[in-house]
Amino acid sequence: MLARISGRRQRGAMIITTAMVLLFLLGFMGIALDFGHLFVVRTELQTAVDSCALAAARELDKQGTAITRAQSAGQTVGNANRVDMQSGTWGGQGQLTLADITFRDASYAPTTNPAVATYAQCVHTQPNIVIWLMKAMVAFSGNAAAYPSTRSVAASAVATRASAQTTCPIPVALKPKAGGVAPNYGLNVGDWVKLIQAQNASAGGEIGWANLDGSNSASETASELNNHCGTKVGDKLGTPGVQTSVVDVWNQRFGIYKNSGDPSVQRPDYTGYAYTSVNWPAQFNAYDGPAPTSPASAKNFVTKRAAFASCGDTTKKLKDCEDITGLKLNSFKDLAAPGNVAGGHKQYGFDRRIVTVPVVDGGGRVIDYACMLMLQPLTIPMGDAWLEFRGNAGAAGSPCTTSGLAGGTAGPLVPVLVR
Repeated sequence: MLARISGRRQRGAMIITTAMVLLFLLGFMGIALDFGHLFVVRTELQTAVDSCALAAARELDKQGTAITRAQSAGQTVGNANRVDMQSGTWGGQGQLTLADITFRDASYAPTTNPAVATYAQCVHTQPNIVIWLMKAMVAFSGNAAAYPSTRSVAASAVATRASAQTTCPIPVALKPKAGGVAPNYGLNVGDWVKLIQAQNASAGGEIGWANLDGSNSASETASELNNHCGTKVGDKLGTPGVQTSVVDVWNQRFGIYKNSGDPSVQRPDYTGYAYTSVNWPAQFNAYDGPAPTSPASAKNFVTKRAAFASCGDTTKKLKDCEDITGLKLNSFKDLAAPGNVAGGHKQYGFDRRIVTVPVVDGGGRVIDYACMLMLQPLTIPMGDAWLEFRGNAGAAGSPCTTSGLAGGTAGPLVPVLVR
């Protein structure tokens, strides 16, 4: 009789012990899940602020609009990331704001002066991250004060511009003028340089199409306009024929689209306002030079970029773009929206018309890089176009910021994380 009672007691003790062990293990599982959740959100948030800082730093070219452009780019690119278990709305807890993006000078002192801003910093705290174990504890105990069911995570990133090892130029090549040597190869800052459609016909001081991968494929040229990275000094470029698909991709940078165009996907520059001899008769220094007296609406690129002007200036009418430039844009239908209108140059704009162009020797090998402004869209049928020389891409104060691998001692500048 006593043995049967003792056996029952042992079995009861084992059930209690097992239950306590299970609760203990469940608690550890809850802690692991919660810390894992916080770690994932923290990693996602860090990726977002890293992207924000890199995009903002890319715009720090010392121009008067650099801070405004940097904030816009940082916010747009940062918020394109997903945070809180890949939530597109960041769990409904708020995304990056302009207040999260600040700037510092070369001595790392805070600044709002675009002429000295050297570093871009993005800092964000994501609140109300749900802690599942704590919610269970609240449900079990009824004591919400003792077991807060949410936590916050924070992330910070700082970026600047530095010289690149590799670059991401557009697929064209600049030939130096006869006798021209580094750094400007016989050109003056502000000179307009012709892009010859027949690549092999380009002479000294002109530009021809050139595949960065060394091939002669015409389709590759259009592909490389959508960013091709890895080009280095010494690479031999190809000499392709040119097909009309190049026109589509080139003109997207001006916010000029066919029926299927979408500025959120084929992102334009901050401005699509274009320059030809019609609206800029001097054909020199459209970047930041004095505007002509006629037409009265003509202003330089820096001014139009600050206003987020379209190719049609203040309208979405393709005809207005054609009237301003004198170009015929057959088969194109629409312009990105100008000004502060959603869906246009301000919301989706990026630095897409200040480009890096390889400088080549007589054998088609890259010897250096120039910084150029894309002045005008391409026409159909295709004709010659013009770019403006803005100096050597590695010069101090160059408006060029490319993409690529940082760590070089000279050459184009790239955004790089420093903290």
